[in-house]
Amino acid sequence: MVNYCRVFGCTNRSDREKHLEYYRLPKVITNQGEQCQKLSEERRRLWLAKLNQDLRGKNLDNVRICSAHFLSGKRSDLYQKDDPDWVPSVGMTGQQRSPEKAGTSSRYSRRGNRTQQRLREAAADAAADAGVAAETDDSETDDPTTSGYISSNLCSTETQSELTGDLIEAMTSELQNLRTENIQLCSDVAHLSTTYDQSAFVDNDEKVLFFTGLPTYQILLVLFTFLSPHLPVKKSLDKFKQLMLTLMRLRLNVSTTFLSYAFNISIATASRIVIDVMFIRMKPLIIWPEREHLQKTMPMQFRKHFGKKCF
Repeated sequence: MVNYCRVFGCTNRSDREKHLEYYRLPKVITNQGEQCQKLSEERRRLWLAKLNQDLRGKNLDNVRICSAHFLSGKRSDLYQKDDPDWVPSVGMTGQQRSPEKAGTSSRYSRRGNRTQQRLREAAADAAADAGVAAETDDSETDDPTTSGYISSNLCSTETQSELTGDLIEAMTSELQNLRTENIQLCSDVAHLSTTYDQSAFVDNDEKVLFFTGLPTYQILLVLFTFLSPHLPVKKSLDKFKQLMLTLMRLRLNVSTTFLSYAFNISIATASRIVIDVMFIRMKPLIIWPEREHLQKTMPMQFRKHFGKKCF
């Protein structure tokens, strides 16, 4: 389908001036927040005002304005309201580009350059805080291609608001808060991961008894030394924590969800860690009384109802 420019006096058409873009009238965006809706409504109203035509009864979806009516040769993004190309301004209603509009474009360019400079400085500070080498930062900052890439991403279509000094300061403050929070979370995770380390049970018989049922740390250490050569090697947990997880499961009867949080592993991993080798290696240590001894010590209620059939 051939697209025609709707501007009065413009004869550009897509099958002939193929190097041009033909933009539809901006649509009103209602599903991206109140600010977006207000901006899109205002932009559509200004575009229609620039056309200055009676479009009653016309299908506005077919109305197009070619890129020749924009200072930079293309329309700006929705959130770049201060950009001269937020609305078409060149050759509208037969007008030519005026010195005033050229001055506006020049001022906008200078302001954009200052904004980019502040962004580069903020990016350099952030990179330095994160440990990025200064040489890498300088090469990226001085490279005009990289600079343009950063600018285009920061001002992508309908996603960024005007980048002012206050906004940059707010972004820097938020970045610092996130760093502080990240450091605190890392500290909490590190503390959680050391709660069940072997060093946490040394000379703490009360803690050993509560978590494992063994009376002293020395007995726990003897058990670990006895089983350690036969325990599997896992990346998620060392051998001592595997033993602790199994003993806690037997002693406290806690869920695998609790164990996954306690040892900072997934629920699936916690459910798979059951030391079967304990049964094999410790089976000789289990002493079963003789049948005669069990019958002598059987409670009277058992004898009354079951006789000698329990053993």
